[in-house]
Amino acid sequence: VNKAVELLQQGKVVAIPTETVYGLAANAFNPEAVVTIFKIKDRPFFDPLIVHTDSLQKIEGWVQDFPESAKKLAEAFWPGPLTLVLPKKETIPDIVTAGNPTVAVRIPNHPLTLDLLSKLDFPLAAPSANPFGYVSPTTAGHVDDQLGNKIPYILNGGPCKVGIESTIVSFASGQPTVLRLGGISLERLQEVTGPIEVQLHQNSNPLAPGQMDSHYAPRATFVFGQIGEQTIVNENLLYTGAITLSRVIPWIAEENQIQLSKNENLDEAASNIFAAMRILDKRGLRLILAEPLPDKGLGRAVNDRLRRAAHKN
Repeated sequence: VNKAVELLQQGKVVAIPTETVYGLAANAFNPEAVVTIFKIKDRPFFDPLIVHTDSLQKIEGWVQDFPESAKKLAEAFWPGPLTLVLPKKETIPDIVTAGNPTVAVRIPNHPLTLDLLSKLDFPLAAPSANPFGYVSPTTAGHVDDQLGNKIPYILNGGPCKVGIESTIVSFASGQPTVLRLGGISLERLQEVTGPIEVQLHQNSNPLAPGQMDSHYAPRATFVFGQIGEQTIVNENLLYTGAITLSRVIPWIAEENQIQLSKNENLDEAASNIFAAMRILDKRGLRLILAEPLPDKGLGRAVNDRLRRAAHKN
């Protein structure tokens, strides 16, 4: 942690663990450091970043307004996989927010990163620690595989427990609106907020990360939908893989398919989805098929990621 603190204070970029996925972090108050994040990821500058810190009091100093309904969500779910989008003060550079008048903020639930954040006098801008558009990393090894030669340090906090990005709720218009499904289900949000609007897609000028149609994609052709034998057209079955909740596909090689949760636990499925996509992609498969999960709880967020991964196909 002290090594990471030292590098971040020097304006360097460091990979950090969170309960959701690993982040590529830099001083959010240092525009040059933030630009380095975009360069390393090859991320478009119009895609805003999430700002991470360790206390509600710090966040209150960076935003113009913190509605009571937003504070209720923060009290219910922080630290945890929830991001709030709030009107920002000028303290937060425009490079972090892609020029938007709002900033996305959260308090991550990981002991190493909370310790790290408590030792810094600035927040960390941190998107997922992977090349833009590829599968998000849920272990330090995933980060090392793809970015190890581009960054000076990876703070290894073990596998991510939630394994899917934070849920993003915007208060830009005053009323809570879900901009990205994630580690807090809609059902749990609505227990605090009541009925809540959902607005997930925004390609031209996204208000938050993870709103673009095509994202989280492996290198192999990726197809999302119910899997039947007719799915395969002119494709060698030896180079076909499958991801399901618990179903075994009899006509696909056992070693080329992954069941996300044999007892159909949607939280477990969410924590395994990105690792499953990486495992199959590393096998050199040409086609990966993915079945939808039940559209409830975290299954809804997993389906969202699978749908975006398959968008190009």
